[in-house]
Amino acid sequence: MPAAETALHREVTTLYTDHHGWLQGWLRKKLGDVHQAADLAQDTFVRLLAREEPVQAREPRAFLTTVAQRVLANHYRRQKLERAYLEALAQLPQAMAPSPEERALLLEALDAIDRMLDGLPEPVRRAFLLAQLDGMKQADIATTLNLSLTTVKRYLVQAGMHCMAAIAAEPA
Repeated sequence: MPAAETALHREVTTLYTDHHGWLQGWLRKKLGDVHQAADLAQDTFVRLLAREEPVQAREPRAFLTTVAQRVLANHYRRQKLERAYLEALAQLPQAMAPSPEERALLLEALDAIDRMLDGLPEPVRRAFLLAQLDGMKQADIATTLNLSLTTVKRYLVQAGMHCMAAIAAEPA
C-alpha cells in the first residue's frame, strides 16, 4: 500500500473514531431517520477513503459536514429519480411491469447514469438524454429544445466528453 494511501487511511480512521457519532447525529437531525443517517454517515467515510489526496482537515466537523452535505444531496437526487421511475412504471399495463429484480437493476442503472451526468448544465444533460434515451435525431432535439443544430451538436459532444471523463475517473 503506498505511503500516501496509508496516511489517508490513518486520517480517515481518526476522523471516524473522533466524529462518526457526531456526524450520524447531525444526519439524523437532517433526515429524521436513524437508519438512513447511519447509512449516509458510512457513505461519507467511504467517500473520504476514495480520495487520492490527504484530507488534512483543520476543522474536522466543518469538513465532514461539507462532505456529508454532498452525500445527502446525492441521496435526495436518487430519491427523486426513484420516485420519477416508479411514477413512470405506474403508467405501464400490469403485464409490462418489470419484476422486482428488473426494477432494482433499472434503478441501479438510472442512478449510475445520473451520477455520470452530474455536473452537466441542464440543457446539455437534456439534449444528451433526448438523444440517448429517446433516440431523437439532432434536428428534432434542436426543435424540441428551441436550440440551433450547431448548439445541439456542441452539447452532445460536451456530454460525451463528460461521460468519458466520468468513466475514466471510476475506480477499476
